[in-house]
Amino acid sequence: MIIPYFSFAKILHWKSKIFLTALLLSIIPYSYGQTQDPVTEIFSAKTVTSSPISEKPAPSSVPSFSHPEALLPNPVTQWLRKQGINFLLDNTNEFAGAITPPTKGSKLFENYKQGSSNAGQYSMQLDADWEKLAGLKGFATHMVTVGRYGTTANRMFGDWMNHSSEDYGGGGNVVVHLVYAYGEETVLNGKLAIAAGRMAELSDFAASPLFCNFQNNSFCGRPKAITETNYVAGYPASTWGLRVRGRPVDHIYIQAGLYPIEDGIYRVVQHRTGFKFNGANIIGYAVPLEAAWEPSFAHGTLPGHYKIGGQAFRTNSPDTYYDDHHNPYVETGRPQKVHGVSWSVWAMFDQRFLTYKAKDSGLTGLWGAIYNDPRISLREYEVYGAILSRGMFYSRPHDTFGLGFSYTKIAPGVIRSERLLKANNKTLPYHATGIQYRTMILEVNYSIHVMRGVFFTPLFEYYFHPNGQHNLRDAAMLGFKSHVQIF
Repeated sequence: MIIPYFSFAKILHWKSKIFLTALLLSIIPYSYGQTQDPVTEIFSAKTVTSSPISEKPAPSSVPSFSHPEALLPNPVTQWLRKQGINFLLDNTNEFAGAITPPTKGSKLFENYKQGSSNAGQYSMQLDADWEKLAGLKGFATHMVTVGRYGTTANRMFGDWMNHSSEDYGGGGNVVVHLVYAYGEETVLNGKLAIAAGRMAELSDFAASPLFCNFQNNSFCGRPKAITETNYVAGYPASTWGLRVRGRPVDHIYIQAGLYPIEDGIYRVVQHRTGFKFNGANIIGYAVPLEAAWEPSFAHGTLPGHYKIGGQAFRTNSPDTYYDDHHNPYVETGRPQKVHGVSWSVWAMFDQRFLTYKAKDSGLTGLWGAIYNDPRISLREYEVYGAILSRGMFYSRPHDTFGLGFSYTKIAPGVIRSERLLKANNKTLPYHATGIQYRTMILEVNYSIHVMRGVFFTPLFEYYFHPNGQHNLRDAAMLGFKSHVQIF
């Protein structure tokens, strides 16, 4: 994992070509992630099927772009939007500090400490509607860049599975990191959309705009188990990709994709800046498939999202228990058995159950599950549930109370191998200092709408069995998350 510490001293020594790249990015279109990426609205009911397919969206057949409330609205950005250019700039900052001491009593725990950390990112994006700009019907381009800084506190007490601050890692320790850049063509009056380019698979599949109402990484930017392998392109990483989405009727869509698997997608060697496009590190491909129903009950006041999906990976992955002769690799010392095909499946749901007096307010429930191929995974499955209550106080229509939990079960092969390793006093994988079984994270928060475009969210996180280990003391954390949509 990359620890993206931000250093102003490094900026002073950067080569001129990096500054030129940053300058060029200021005039190239940046993109809006379809769902949960941090530049979107914190609490959103936006759906893929928001625009009726029976009508032509006006004034363009390109689906509408995101226009979140901003701190600094200005006539320049408003004029650009009318021309088909949507530029956004925001910052998300996340702080967490342990209020409980870490586990002591062994040399394995000597580096653990009770501490705090801060992590965050600034994001720039711009959508370009080329139907308005150049008459290219239904065509839009998208691009996103970020800069990330800081670190995460959960490793201080021994957890390596779920970050206490989601905006950590993957940013390459650079000022400008490319997240994705692609084009999308919408045809048949909104019934078919085809996108291709540098894409983050998990911004389209197994995604929700509601996950980042929470700070911990078991929820935001998507349930952690879906990123079980280093082969899944998730924000802020991307790969070459193709996604086709069809809408046979209103409120239903089916989408499929093809994404080459790039080795080292989250490592500095290949993807520090995100601008390395040579494809020399492609070692296979991933094929996701997802179907969703997005109803809206009670005259549109109770939106919901119900989706099921799965993905297959065509690349070599080592077995977590067996060797190439189907014996425990820990005992024989032989190479681990290799699986050429692996998979994962998911079911994700959310539904607003009631509304309050304020517009777009109400009580929403989220629940779902992810199940991974247990032969090659650390996390066999994850289940989660949450409630979001927005605008429950009439005088605070944009404030949101959140309560969420996630439960993760470690795969049987990992448990069996770790038992054998521990019995022989050998080092355990996955940074473990004890056998891993299961873990659960609870988060409670309250998002305060401070002013236009500014949210401040005090929060409490509790880690049951950090890193999935029963020999580690539970950890409690206090912190806050801030989000400023600059324009």
